[in-house]
Amino acid sequence: MSNVSQSQTPLIATFRVKLNGETISIDTVGRAYDFITNLNSVEWMEFRSLHDDAIAALEAAAGNAMLRVQATSALRALFVRARLL
Repeated sequence: MSNVSQSQTPLIATFRVKLNGETISIDTVGRAYDFITNLNSVEWMEFRSLHDDAIAALEAAAGNAMLRVQATSALRALFVRARLL
């Protein structure tokens, strides 16, 4: 898929993340991709490897829905390490 943020492929889990006092629900590949790419890259610096893994997994899942399990797992690892969950 050329534009990952447009992907409607559902993740295996729905993540609810609090950001600036507002709860954001992340349930699709596109929404997850937007969330982790639109934040300032400095904020992800400490988790660079996990962030890169999550982006690669989301990009792969956008083109092949069979990879949504791996994308969900990579996203979960990033969020847990960053203490967003």
